[in-house]
Amino acid sequence: MRHKIGGRGVTWNELEVACDESGSDGENLTGGNTDVFAHASVRLPVDSAAGFVQEIRNRIRSPAEEYKANHLLREKHRAVLEWLLAPGGPIHGTAHVHLTEKAFFVVDRTADLLLDDGTEGLALFRDGPRAFGEEGWREFLEAANQLLRVRNDGEPAEPVDTFFRAVDDLRRTHSRTALALTLERLAAARPRADSYRAAILDRPVLVPVLNPLLPAIVRTAAHWSAGGRRVRLVHDRQNMLTPERIAWIEETARRAGIGLDGVRLVVAREDPRVQLADFLAGIARKIASDVLHGRADPVLTALLRPYVDPASVWGDPAGRALFGEENGVGENNRSVPSADFNSAV
Repeated sequence: MRHKIGGRGVTWNELEVACDESGSDGENLTGGNTDVFAHASVRLPVDSAAGFVQEIRNRIRSPAEEYKANHLLREKHRAVLEWLLAPGGPIHGTAHVHLTEKAFFVVDRTADLLLDDGTEGLALFRDGPRAFGEEGWREFLEAANQLLRVRNDGEPAEPVDTFFRAVDDLRRTHSRTALALTLERLAAARPRADSYRAAILDRPVLVPVLNPLLPAIVRTAAHWSAGGRRVRLVHDRQNMLTPERIAWIEETARRAGIGLDGVRLVVAREDPRVQLADFLAGIARKIASDVLHGRADPVLTALLRPYVDPASVWGDPAGRALFGEENGVGENNRSVPSADFNSAV
């Protein structure tokens, strides 16, 4: 049996899920405008989604031609926001959001490249700010971001030199901390860093290891295909999603045993399901950022919690407010596929 979703024929055991993101700063994860990246997805028929989008417009009554999450986040529209997220609300049980804490993503991928050890990366992330001080930790994060970032406007060797100068400075001033051994291991890993930067210069990069979008899409497909279902993803168009990168997503999913049948790009304003995903992504990013900075709204945090992927890339213990005490914050992030440091370039 087949039925129509969004104008496409979909089999009875196949889902079509609409996606969008919020908080994208490309590979600039430590100096961008946001500290959280959110990738949201919604599973609803087009007609139902259109009705919910219209209901939001009717309740908010803004003259804006295109609504965004910030309309719902205004205090005067708090009741509409709570209605959207609440149990029994329009997207409850039919939506999902994968979160990436950007600073942790940088440390996690740095540890993956240089140490082959995500667990050590988690310890470095949690203990680093206290051990190194705010300034030392910030310098380390920025240097790590530049080391892994594909784009470099300076000398070819500059990202490697800058990172290992930062590591050496920390080794000299924090040799008696619990992270001394980690710093020694990082300092010994310069050949890996040199090889990584040389590979970037040698040929174009297909999958930047610091862009959280692509692994988040794979994780979204894994969520919706759990239990043996097949899933198609409908995603808002953006420059990052080239045909080659979509092929990488599909191949990565296939290798992981994820039932992804393809990714189709659409214009967000032409698909109300994508508009709802856009709302949820922006809302989730703001709520999660507030949790990070110690200004969490307990009501909104509790309302968001059922939507949040427990395998989100998150290291800060404050994330328990988002994921629940039963989920080990930062323990599950390795289930999110990352680009292979050799095959991605």
